[in-house]
Amino acid sequence: MHSRTLLVAPAQDGLRLDRVLCAAQPGLGRAAARRLCEQGLVTRGGRRLAAGARVQAGDALEVPEAALQGSSGPQADASLPLSVVYEDAALLVVDKPAGMPCHPLQPGERGTLGSALLARYPELAGVGHGPREPGLVHRLDTETSGLLLVARDSATFEALLRRLREGAIDKRYRALCAAQLTAPAVHRAYLRARGPRVTVRSEPFEGGEPIATELLRAEPLAAFTLVEAKAPFARRHQLRAHLAALGHPLAGDALYGGPALPGLSHHFLHASELSFTHPHSGEAVHVRAELPAELRQVLAQL
Repeated sequence: MHSRTLLVAPAQDGLRLDRVLCAAQPGLGRAAARRLCEQGLVTRGGRRLAAGARVQAGDALEVPEAALQGSSGPQADASLPLSVVYEDAALLVVDKPAGMPCHPLQPGERGTLGSALLARYPELAGVGHGPREPGLVHRLDTETSGLLLVARDSATFEALLRRLREGAIDKRYRALCAAQLTAPAVHRAYLRARGPRVTVRSEPFEGGEPIATELLRAEPLAAFTLVEAKAPFARRHQLRAHLAALGHPLAGDALYGGPALPGLSHHFLHASELSFTHPHSGEAVHVRAELPAELRQVLAQL
């Protein structure tokens, strides 16, 4: 993979790495820069760097060219499906199907949720973390289905992002786990989001951030358990990796050791509910999305 070398200028001495990356690549937002670091794609002398690392003048930073180019925004595509389950003048809630990326993961990638959103809501261009993620307040893995919150203007985006970081947006998921679980229960651990597979451990470790996964309900189904789970901050792969670390990987989740099931083409995880206070009206908003047909069929077989 071809890499670009970024030389840190004297005026950038002592700055955070994510700020330097944003300055080097037009259209790259701070959130996207942090994700490049979390994925281990930014190195100095062969060593991976965290987004908050302080750089020095003359440092040579190596970043894959494709990763930087992938920061450009998606193209509007009206042919893509878009399920809007809540809409007002300030925000949207959409139900993303499994298999659709939220934003381009490779240069020129098509078929993303961002492309579908821009085709119907062109005002989303310029709103959000960066051009790749028009209006998206948070994200879901490509193979995770369910609800996503979208802001239609920058003021709404900033207000919702503050609530998200405070844990004030209630996000609930339904997951099918191997083995038997009991609920209610709260499980705490530490997660480090580097590389394609995140690391979860029960005790503090270098780079690990504290996480909490709350199991609200558990329904035994043969050798599996259908759970309703809540993760206030929902770090990357948190539910998948945390449940696997507890010995209960998701059905169909090959990355974290989950067993395959007939008729299941991806991991069984669905963002089923969103509850939050509207940033302008102050009213309570609650949105629910039923399981997709593929997941309902898997449950019927059990």
